[in-house]
Amino acid sequence: MSLRHAILGLLSIRPMSGYDLKKTIDESVGHFWTADQSQIYRTLTGLVDEGMASRETVVQSGRPNQHVHGATELGLAELDRWLASPMEPQPTREPFLARLFFADRMPAHEIRKLLHARRHDVTLQLAALEMIAVPAAVPENVTETEFVLRMATLANGIAHARAELDWLESIERQLGELAS
Repeated sequence: MSLRHAILGLLSIRPMSGYDLKKTIDESVGHFWTADQSQIYRTLTGLVDEGMASRETVVQSGRPNQHVHGATELGLAELDRWLASPMEPQPTREPFLARLFFADRMPAHEIRKLLHARRHDVTLQLAALEMIAVPAAVPENVTETEFVLRMATLANGIAHARAELDWLESIERQLGELAS
């Protein structure tokens, strides 16, 4: 997935400013796709230059003008093409797993610190995901299919975090048995 496709997907839902896109990414897809503000603005500029997004300047009094972007027909066609295209295998890079793989070079207490730090990070991620407000019913401006699929990505993030916490507990238990 590229950031441009994520942005086209979000703009297919509703027009947004770069600021609104960053906020929406952080609050919706941030657990599986992140971007900083400068990446978003660069990507928006490219999408506008390619004719895949439009840009409208909204004049505001007392504040800087706001630039609202929307997906064009060309942009929606590109999003649809991407959605229908075969998935390309993505190389996996997990810095924590690389450290764990070589952690036998460290004293046992340092390995425990590594595991504890990871548990702390994953616990925070899980808490953030569990705090995302899930409406009791399908919101008015969203179809049932959209609602189910968006909630599925949230459930996936929660399931992965819980599974990693269980996995970390198992590793700590196995290491504890080795020390005995």
